[in-house]
Amino acid sequence: MRAGPWLVLAGLAAGPALADDSFTQMERGRYIADAGDCMPCHTAPGGKPWAGGRAIETPFGNLVSPNVTPDRETGIGAWTDNEFADALQKGVGHGGEHLYPAMPYTYYTKVTREDVLAIRAYLNTLEPVVNKVRSNQLPFPFDIRANMLAWNEMFFTQGEYKPDTGKSAEWNRGAYLVRGLGHCGGCHTSKNALGGDEDSKALQGNVLQGWFAPNITNDERTGLGKWSVDEVVQYLQTGHNSWAAASGPMAEVVQYSTSRLKTDDLHAIAVYLKDQPGQGGTATATATNAAGEAIYKDSCAACHFGNGEGQARMYPRLALGPFVQSAEPTTLIRVVLEGMRSVGTPGQPTAPAMPAYGWKLDDAEVAAVVTYVRNAWGNAASAVGADDVAKMRKELAQRGD
Repeated sequence: MRAGPWLVLAGLAAGPALADDSFTQMERGRYIADAGDCMPCHTAPGGKPWAGGRAIETPFGNLVSPNVTPDRETGIGAWTDNEFADALQKGVGHGGEHLYPAMPYTYYTKVTREDVLAIRAYLNTLEPVVNKVRSNQLPFPFDIRANMLAWNEMFFTQGEYKPDTGKSAEWNRGAYLVRGLGHCGGCHTSKNALGGDEDSKALQGNVLQGWFAPNITNDERTGLGKWSVDEVVQYLQTGHNSWAAASGPMAEVVQYSTSRLKTDDLHAIAVYLKDQPGQGGTATATATNAAGEAIYKDSCAACHFGNGEGQARMYPRLALGPFVQSAEPTTLIRVVLEGMRSVGTPGQPTAPAMPAYGWKLDDAEVAAVVTYVRNAWGNAASAVGADDVAKMRKELAQRGD
C-alpha cells in the first residue's frame, strides 16, 4: 500500500508529517466529517445543514441533535478548541455537561486530536445559524446527565487509537475508520440493557429503529465471508454489489459518508472487516411450504430469478445471501411489507426499488415467503411466523414509517 494523504488524515504517520499541499486543515476537516457521517445527524428534515434539530431515536427515548454551526449563542461558536475536543473524545460538552452516547464519543475518542481539530476548522467555515435546540428530551430518570458518570465508568474507555504493530498500515487505517470515525459498532454491535456495546458480539449485527444492521464480520454464512474485498468496496462506494443494496439507515451512510471517501480508505475498511472473525457454525434449514414457493414465483422471481441469483448491482442475490440468513429476520420482513428504495450515488445513480407487498399479502403469507427465501437454494435459517409479521406491521404503523 503506498504512503499517501490517508496516513496524515488519520494522524498515524510516524515522524515528520507527510506534506500534502492539496489539503488545507479545513478541507481535511470536511473529508473527516464525511468519514464520521456527521452532517446527517446534525440536520433536521427540511432544516439547514448542521443546525441540529434531528430526533435521534434511542431505546430510552429521543434525543435531539444540537446545532454545531459557529453561531455563538445557539451553536458552538463560543466553544474553545479544548471544549470541542473534550466533547468528541471525552463525552463532556460546553460547560462540563456530560453527553449521551447517541453522540458517539465512545468511538470518536479514538480519533486523533489533529483530526478532531480539523473537523472544528471545517465547522468554523459554515454559515452561523441561529437555532436553539433542547437536546435532552429523555424521560425521567434518563434525563439526569449525572447518570452518565456511572455509565462511562462501566462502558467507556477513553483514548486515541493505538496502531497494532503486528498489522499492516492499511489494516490499521481500516481499524481507525471502523472503530473510530465510522463508529460502525454504533449500529452493527448489539447493546446490553443499559445501552452499552456487547463487545463479545462486536459487529455481529443489531436491531435498531425497526431495522437489523447486519453482521459485518467475515462470518461465512451471515457476514461478509463470501464477499471479496473489492465487493465490500463496491458496496460502500455505490450502495450496491451482487449481494446487497443499501437501504434504510445504511442508505444514508452510503449517500453522505462512504460514497464520498477515497477508494484507498474504502479498501482499508474492507481489509479490516474481512479480518474480523465471525461466530462461525452452521444452521439447520427449516422446512418450507408450497405456499411460500408459489408466492415467491409469483411476486419475487421476476427480479431475483427462480434460482435466487438476482441481478448484480440492481436486485440483490438471495441464494446464500448473508442478510437473508441472519438470525434476526427484521429487515427481510420489513422490506416485504413496505418495500424499499436503495440509494443512488454518483457511481451508480440508479436507485432500484422493491414494491411493497404488505397490502397484498396477509401475515401468514408474508411469513411463508420469508421463510421460503431464508431456506431455499442452500440457505438455512429459522422460520418466520405470522405473529412475527403482525408485530412488525404494528411497529411500522406506530412509527409512521
